[in-house]
Amino acid sequence: MPNGKVKWYDADKGFGFLSQDDGPDVYVHSDSLPAGTSALKPGTRVEFGVAQGRKGDQALQVKIIDAPASVSRNQAQARRKRPDEMAPIVEDLIRVLDGVGEAYRHGRHPDAKAARPVAKLLRALADQLDA
Repeated sequence: MPNGKVKWYDADKGFGFLSQDDGPDVYVHSDSLPAGTSALKPGTRVEFGVAQGRKGDQALQVKIIDAPASVSRNQAQARRKRPDEMAPIVEDLIRVLDGVGEAYRHGRHPDAKAARPVAKLLRALADQLDA
């Protein structure tokens, strides 16, 4: 049986793709997942059979070999910054976003060179808020 990793899986749609160790990506449907499994996390090591489907290779009888380490909520909270550390970060980000908004108000997109760091800051803040 081939081995590989979960490339991506959309639980809402009930399908995704597996990356084989030796070969092309393979379609996987929720019907092929082990009993009691409703979703697969990217990076999970799996073993599976392959059959030819209507649109190419399809995984059958997926078996989870090794799930990626999950970060517990307590570990994430331990990495959270203290509120007094977050306040100035949020205030600075608001100032930066005001500049981005100004560009939009003048009918243009922000310069990509300036927008990338803003996007990175927003993702980092979202991680802190979500922890």
